[in-house]
Amino acid sequence: MVLRDGRAIAWGYNGAPPGLPHCDHPVDEICDNATHAEANAIAFAARQGISTDGAILLVGVSPCEGCARLIIAAGISEVYFREAYRDVSGVDLLRQASIETYHVYDA
Repeated sequence: MVLRDGRAIAWGYNGAPPGLPHCDHPVDEICDNATHAEANAIAFAARQGISTDGAILLVGVSPCEGCARLIIAAGISEVYFREAYRDVSGVDLLRQASIETYHVYDA
């Protein structure tokens, strides 16, 4: 979910792009047809003409490196995530770009 000024402005999900079929194999296999939630949320905002400049991104899993590049390009200023992705290069890239990143734990 993308927030700006305390309001949700875009949502995304991990799955097939709109209009394309979702993967039909077991969850533990890689889905070549999936778009990450971050990319879907940023693309939705772009299609609707909604600026993400200075926005906050809330995600379940920390961004991969490809999504981190999109986040930087979209002007998102903060990223909050609950679970660390197995490859930390995305978070490292966000921090190099001076984007605040926060690993939020359940209390």
